[in-house]
Parts: sequence; structure tokens; C-alpha cells
Amino acid sequence: MQSGFETLFLDDQNEESAPYEMLTLRDLKQLVKKGEGYQLEFKMKVKFPEKIVREMVAFANSNGGTLLLGVGDLGEIAGLQFPDEDQFVMDQAIEKFCFPAFSFVSYKITLNEQRAILVYQVFPSLEKPHFVQLPEDEHPKCFVRNKDKSIQATKEMKQILRRWDEDGIQFTYGEAEKLLITYLQKNQKITLKEFEKLANLPTWLASRKLVLLVLTNVLHITPEENFDTYSLK
Repeated sequence: MQSGFETLFLDDQNEESAPYEMLTLRDLKQLVKKGEGYQLEFKMKVKFPEKIVREMVAFANSNGGTLLLGVGDLGEIAGLQFPDEDQFVMDQAIEKFCFPAFSFVSYKITLNEQRAILVYQVFPSLEKPHFVQLPEDEHPKCFVRNKDKSIQATKEMKQILRRWDEDGIQFTYGEAEKLLITYLQKNQKITLKEFEKLANLPTWLASRKLVLLVLTNVLHITPEENFDTYSLK
């Protein structure tokens, strides 16, 4: 599996002009050998399209990516028996459950007379954040990508996605910021809760300071399963 963390939200590429090349079968096999990663996701079947669209939203909120339908988690290239029907189901799920709309292309790669791989290439979006809302969800959910996982975004991450191209963002270098930088010079990372305790700040203020420091390129933010971690750039 691919490792490492690619910085989110800093890609200025316009999805309307984003170049792409359709994969050949040979390209597909080479790509699958790399395993799932930051910009690559496998799904063997289109059984739960409402869950698969989370991966696409995560790609759109991050730096784009490729979803291969008909490929197993371990790289088994089995293909889909009814790719046209599956493509219709996926497109319906994207339209129904995802907002705002994001840019993608989809096409088939034929394996044999019976089966094909369905490819969805999602472009990095300029209209972040994107959300998924299913009928059972009380609130819409936002997802981002880290390594080979799509993770539900925190309040801080959603603010960063929303403001990532905003001009003129500034922060005040006060005592709390000084404590934070000193701490991170000795330690690799810090969480919101740890920063609250370190600087003796209420949650809302600690959150605001961390968001501003990410937006001004002082800090990296890394989404985790239950919280974000912050490190020096």
C-alpha cells in the first residue's frame, strides 16, 4: 500500500481543464499492482452505491483520484458482469446523494465478452467541501482522503476546505501560538484537545487558531479516524 500523507486542499488545478487519459487494460493492470492509496480505490461490486460515493466525495475534497469498480481489495481484477447497469446505478447515486456537484469522467475497460472494469476518475474540486447525505443521515457528511482511507471530516477540516483559496488570511502570533510552535519543535504533532490543554484555551478559540495556522501554511493538518493531528510545515 502507498504510505505517507499528501497535503489536502492546496491543489490549484481547475477541474474544468484537468487533463486525463483513459486507461488501457495494460495501464489498469500496472495501476492495480500499486495497491490502493491516496488517489486510488478498489471496489469489487456496486452493491452499496450510497457508500461508494463517499470515496468519490473524498477524492473531490482532496486532490482527486481514481475509483476502479470490479477490482478487489487485494487487486483481483474480476470485472463487473453488468457494467452498463452498474454505471447507471452509480450515476444515480452521485446525483441523488452528493452535493454540490463535482467533476468526474467514467468509462469501461473490457476484460472479455462477459466482464468489464468501470473506471471513475474524480477531479480535485474548486467548490469544496462536498457532502454525502443519505436518507438515514440526520446531517450531511463530508469526507477527505488520507493514505488509502476516506475519513469523515471534522469541523476544522470542513472550515479549511471551505476557505482554502481565500485571500488575505492572517493570524496573530500571541502566547498561544508561541507555545504551540515551541511544542511542535519538540514533538511531531498535536491534536485540538492537546492544544486546548497546552494553551488553556476554550475549544472554539483553539479550533479557530489551528484553522488559521493551516490556512496560512504554518501547519499541516492530517485527518485521522476520530480527530485531526497538526504538525509544522
